[in-house]
Amino acid sequence: MDLTRLAEQALACNKCGLRQQATQVVFGEGNPRADLMFIGEGPGAEEDRQGRPFVGAAGQLLTRMISAMGWRRDQVYIANIVKCRPPGNRVPKPEEARACLPWLYQQIDLVQPKIIVLLGSTALQNLIKPGAAITQYRGRWFVDERGIWVMPTYHPAALLRDPAKKAECWQDLQQVMAVLEYMGLHPNSY
Repeated sequence: MDLTRLAEQALACNKCGLRQQATQVVFGEGNPRADLMFIGEGPGAEEDRQGRPFVGAAGQLLTRMISAMGWRRDQVYIANIVKCRPPGNRVPKPEEARACLPWLYQQIDLVQPKIIVLLGSTALQNLIKPGAAITQYRGRWFVDERGIWVMPTYHPAALLRDPAKKAECWQDLQQVMAVLEYMGLHPNSY
């Protein structure tokens, strides 16, 4: 199994009601062997239109964040908790996230990143701690059952709404950069 075949399977998924209202499945994109992976909540209107994750205003900010870290967008892998846009960009319901998480787990297994950056509460709550607030857990390292280092931080959309949070987010990303450096992982090795 590879990411292309997995994406083809995900296109046919109807495990929740999101697919019926979405224009397309937004599977994920980037380097299939990335050391660094970013996971957000779900596609917005522009992502649903283009079929690509993080391409709207929040996505443009994420691309600038990745660049500020010294990486290019095509060197990392970007995915979401749910692959189809929730109506009105609402937070995915727990049953929608549960239906979609097997796709994400398979993406993680195939990419095998060394570090995952969780963008926002939805990613944090579905992958680390149900009910957790990003404000309490951002900037704290976790190690998942696969041995992957996980850093929760603010979602770029939250940074657009409240630019004062950018400094804290940058502190979190600097920690990620330090651990990547410690692991000997550099963007120029791609």
